[in-house]
Amino acid sequence: MVRILTEPKNALVKQYEYLFSFEGVSVEFTPKALEAIARRTQERGTGARGMRSICEDVLRDTTYEVPDHTDVAAVVVTREAVLGEKPPTLVLRTSD
Repeated sequence: MVRILTEPKNALVKQYEYLFSFEGVSVEFTPKALEAIARRTQERGTGARGMRSICEDVLRDTTYEVPDHTDVAAVVVTREAVLGEKPPTLVLRTSD
């Protein structure tokens, strides 16, 4: 399941990287986050298509918040974010 998230040409991780690139922001899914997404998908019994729903739930608020913050350089999706314990981490740009 983790390979499905990352390897195909149209993998979900790549789609989110592309989406956030419009705002000049990178997005990173930690290895543990990818494992948690795969595990939740298997628990739900939804298969690979269910991963999109999980990713949307995790990044919904962040997708709408990032355009309002020009100081965000990256979004890091952690295991805790996937489990709903914390929001994804916003990494701010450093001032030079």
